[in-house]
Amino acid sequence: RQKITDEATGFKVFKRELLDKINLRCRGFEFCPEFTAEIFKRRVSFVEVPIEYNARGILEGKKIKARDGFMALWILVKRRFC
Repeated sequence: RQKITDEATGFKVFKRELLDKINLRCRGFEFCPEFTAEIFKRRVSFVEVPIEYNARGILEGKKIKARDGFMALWILVKRRFC
């Protein structure tokens, strides 16, 4: 029953042993929701640490699109219940 405020920030620190136990299928931006769903499913405890960042626009190199958000939601639901 842990909560997370921003799973897609991109900063994650974890032990290598945890990653070795998870069968990831992602090929791109879906790493964040897939990894998050797996640690929730395994009831791994974690701590969020606040960060400051400046969001980039398309001209500055932002590559993530709205479809990536829908894909993230689908992966979170799918990995949570499958």
